[in-house]
Amino acid sequence: QVQLVESGGGLVQAGGSLRLSCAVSGRTFSRYAMGWFRQAPGKEREFVTAISWSGGGTYYADSVKGRFTISRDNVKNTVYLQMNSLKPEDTAVYYCAADRSPWRPPTQSMDAYDYWGQGTQVTVSS
Repeated sequence: QVQLVESGGGLVQAGGSLRLSCAVSGRTFSRYAMGWFRQAPGKEREFVTAISWSGGGTYYADSVKGRFTISRDNVKNTVYLQMNSLKPEDTAVYYCAADRSPWRPPTQSMDAYDYWGQGTQVTVSS
């Protein structure tokens, strides 16, 4: 049974930082690209960033480029999202997701991901 468990969300002031973690079990983690998505109240879920199975390739939404950094530790089976210079518009529930097929490059397409975490709330106050 594949499980993704996010942690690290919380309340932070604008300009602050948070680091999200997503621990994966039940799958050979190192073979699969991973992604982060977010969903704000009343809005559709949107792509944030993704990382290749090796960690050598990353892909960011324009809205977070230069502020957020995705990374992974294939020994700890964990993917991270370092979020700096946070803005109120970053407020959302953040989800990690695992690609359905191994060895693929990172993608923003939600259809490419078959396992999702439960989400962690990030709230940025102005």
